[in-house]
Amino acid sequence: MLGTAVQAQEKKQLAFVVNGASDFWKAAEAGVAKAQKELPDFEMSVKYPEQAAAAIQQRLMDDLVAAGTDAIMVSAIDPGTSTEALNRIGSQIPLFTTDSDAANTNRVAYIGSSNELAGEQAGEAAVKALPNGAKCMGFVGLLGADNAKERIAGFKKAVEGHNIELIDTRGDDIDFARAKKNVEDTLVSNPEVNCMVGFYSYNPPKIYEALKDAGKLGEITVIAFDGDPITLGAVKDGSFAATIVQQPFEWGYQGMKLMAAYLGGDKSGVPTGGIIIVPTKTIDKANVDEYMASEAAMLK
Repeated sequence: MLGTAVQAQEKKQLAFVVNGASDFWKAAEAGVAKAQKELPDFEMSVKYPEQAAAAIQQRLMDDLVAAGTDAIMVSAIDPGTSTEALNRIGSQIPLFTTDSDAANTNRVAYIGSSNELAGEQAGEAAVKALPNGAKCMGFVGLLGADNAKERIAGFKKAVEGHNIELIDTRGDDIDFARAKKNVEDTLVSNPEVNCMVGFYSYNPPKIYEALKDAGKLGEITVIAFDGDPITLGAVKDGSFAATIVQQPFEWGYQGMKLMAAYLGGDKSGVPTGGIIIVPTKTIDKANVDEYMASEAAMLK
């Protein structure tokens, strides 16, 4: 029994810290689980902050470091105001980022989407769906997060010159009730809006619910992000024009393997500049069935 306890203690601890409670992260959990099977000498976990707030996420990471965690990968909440806290973590153990980078910190590497390119893909989908132009409202969880800023910037870049305007983006701090209310309020206060963009995974399903409740499903063009089942169903039936999907499974899988190798002294997986891009893809009615089948197979 003593030998087993010592052996367990000797395992390196790797943590994947997300930015808030969302089904989006289930795919990342599956990726971490796959990496865990391949690397049994490490102990891997996915950690959720109690609330989508930078201070709470930082406290969670401090607790992990104090408990002996050897490396952390984090989707940074509001990295612009968290540089000092992230640098503190990164000075104690190797710190990696995913989903939302913190490029101005001492993090080792970022693995995830190019959020600006994903935003451009969303903008291109809007241009295709709205040849006569539109006034769009955006919806996102964390307005201060780099992934939000970059997606919004990419969208604006792609629609420039096409008579499509993103008039505003409403944040909700990953509060699902507030996310839906933001859509409901827009329907009342901005009747000119004929396009909606859901920049985080749970925003499109909340757009769907609000539009359905208001009897406006199909009347307003929706550009979505990620592969929530409600979102994919809406793309399949034509209620949504398209969704831009990421690969969080690969973030979890490749991220854990990268951290494990790094702790073992192999730093060859960290490129110059520290950026590892996992491509995003536009899913519309033409390819949604193929995508859903491939995702189901992956999660098994």
